[in-house]
Amino acid sequence: MAKKRLQKKREAAKAETPKITTKKVQPIKVETTKTEPVKVETKKTEPIKVETKKVEPAKVETQKAEAVKVETAKVESAKVETKKTETAKVETTKSEPVKLENKRDDDHIYCERLARHLDELKWLYCELYQDNPYVTMHLNDLLKVLKKFYDMRNDALKESDLNREKDPTWYKRNDLTGMMMYVNAFAGTLSNLESKLDYIQECNVNYLHLMPLLDSPRGRSDGGYAVADFRKVQEELGTMDDFAALTAACHNRGINVCLDFVMNHTSEDHEWAKRARAGEKEYQDRYFFFDNYDIPSLYEQTCPEVFPTTAPGNFTWLEDLHKHVMTTFYPYQWDLNYRNPIVLNEMIFNMLYLANQGVDIVRLDAVPYIWKQLGTNCRNLPQVHTIVRIMRMICEIVCPGVLLLGEVVMAPEKVVPYFGTVEKPECHLLYNVTTMASTWHTVATKDVSLLRRQLDIISELPRDYVFQNYLRCHDDIGWGLDYEYLENFGIQEVPHKKYLNDFLTGKYPDSFARGELYNDDPRLGDARLCGTTASLCGIERFGFEGNQEGVDRAVRYDITLHAFMFSQSGIPVIYSGDEIGQVNDYSYKDDPEKSDDSRYLHRGKFDWKLAENRHDPATVQGKLFPMLDKLEHIRSSHGIFNSNVPIHTIDTWDNSILAFVRENDEEKFIGIYNFSENDKVAWINEEDGMYTDLISGREMEAKGVQIPAFGCYWLCRNKQ
Repeated sequence: MAKKRLQKKREAAKAETPKITTKKVQPIKVETTKTEPVKVETKKTEPIKVETKKVEPAKVETQKAEAVKVETAKVESAKVETKKTETAKVETTKSEPVKLENKRDDDHIYCERLARHLDELKWLYCELYQDNPYVTMHLNDLLKVLKKFYDMRNDALKESDLNREKDPTWYKRNDLTGMMMYVNAFAGTLSNLESKLDYIQECNVNYLHLMPLLDSPRGRSDGGYAVADFRKVQEELGTMDDFAALTAACHNRGINVCLDFVMNHTSEDHEWAKRARAGEKEYQDRYFFFDNYDIPSLYEQTCPEVFPTTAPGNFTWLEDLHKHVMTTFYPYQWDLNYRNPIVLNEMIFNMLYLANQGVDIVRLDAVPYIWKQLGTNCRNLPQVHTIVRIMRMICEIVCPGVLLLGEVVMAPEKVVPYFGTVEKPECHLLYNVTTMASTWHTVATKDVSLLRRQLDIISELPRDYVFQNYLRCHDDIGWGLDYEYLENFGIQEVPHKKYLNDFLTGKYPDSFARGELYNDDPRLGDARLCGTTASLCGIERFGFEGNQEGVDRAVRYDITLHAFMFSQSGIPVIYSGDEIGQVNDYSYKDDPEKSDDSRYLHRGKFDWKLAENRHDPATVQGKLFPMLDKLEHIRSSHGIFNSNVPIHTIDTWDNSILAFVRENDEEKFIGIYNFSENDKVAWINEEDGMYTDLISGREMEAKGVQIPAFGCYWLCRNKQ
């Protein structure tokens, strides 16, 4: 009801939306069998606007019908003759960059990639849309436009694709370090960000994740996750030309760019939504509209609420249309109907457009939610995995240098399936969300048992699976822990979540953390946590109290948590501001557009004046920045930190101390981390000689290691 009242007030204030009419565009025909070379323009071109043919609306709820029989000859929009043409040869044993020789080779490369995936792509697409009588037409539309996007991809990006095909494990090595940031908070505009690349490189960052920057309405943007135009940048940040220039500048410095791709919904200000609101049935079929509450009420019985306090329910009543629309997140974010193949096609085209602007990693936002089915929780359904697999294959056809990063903030057992299988992969990367949450659980409990179990679970996964590791990000910390395991120790989910939140918001006398709750739901006893790494480690509290000893200890803990994150298997990503120990920003409470969203507590502007202290050893910044710099350099110079190097935990005989081993043919590494405020002894007993602590340079045996409060060691032994 709160959601309904909120929408009614806003709708009453809005003027009547004019009906938008646009000229219908026929799908672009692409003859991929044509042998006459076409000149590839490397300069920026106008984006393709694709309007698919108007067809009968896709039904929201259908019974499973007999699979549509697809004639291969009819489905193939491009006849691929792999026997008649020689594909450009890629010598995997050479290290020289691959160069495109001519347009003919370019077309042959595309045809070979298409042939490699065409059968599976057709099968999955037709299975997904077997109830749609126009499935072959939609598949043909998709295949035709893929070639257009490939032709628009500039030579520099195509050559990068070839080099990454030649070196498919490029992102699994130990030389990638990431940083995530909001452009407006860090630099103001995209052009200003380009001028800050020297600082980013000083942070050893070569993987830059830019938080949502596509066009979204002020005051109804959800931090940029309510996209009004997938091919336009927010005006205050610049233009798409500025973005393309930034990605090119990043590539010249060896920096990869990651961008969010919001798949589940659009803003109500998106052109599709406006045309749906104007009464165009074709566009209403791209969302979930209902004339009455009968079907929505059935969905509500099984679909959990994402924002139970700030946006309760999964539907919003539109007074002007006298219809309900599905809004899983906020009332101004309308869920897309992926049962309609036009939606999938158009969203794939939007993804490829962004890839052609120089995006290296596409973050698939809220991907578990994209398929809706009555009688389910509308999360992690099999069709979601089919769609992600289709997107993976399309990337490998059009832009194989681009990675898919899945945002799957779910229970541990729901996360790993988004990798797909080794034979049929889906996402290249996934957030290591469970390890992140388990880390902060360990900070609050000083007990490493759960964290150790999580590391052991990950160690059993195929080495092809690569996680993105992090301590903090733009979002809240949700307590998606392994409660089945915790119940073995008498720990119940609801009271345990309350303890974690109470400790990390500073309600306990011995707590050093300063966080805030987000979407606190008293009914379920559930809430998520917000705050910067520095504030959750105690730097804010002890700095405010003028307790220098406490500050030093908090800085040590901050370094230890980062050391733990850097030494895990996968890609480490830090949140902008963490490298200088930036604390919570409470100014969001004074901004009417942000005051009801405590996530802005850790989304404050980057403090450039504070960053000037990073070389002054008497400051927090001068203690923290050089140590993170050192950890990053150590990690990138030792192959032991490659993602494919196995990891296993070992006993320390102390519940507050975590230790694990990574070992290859050249080196053996032992990471030891003290989550206690007391000096401790890690009772390990490795009998294989002397080790060197890579951080301090000290030599020691890996036996009965004395470790300071909140301290860590990176012990390493050369085996050769």
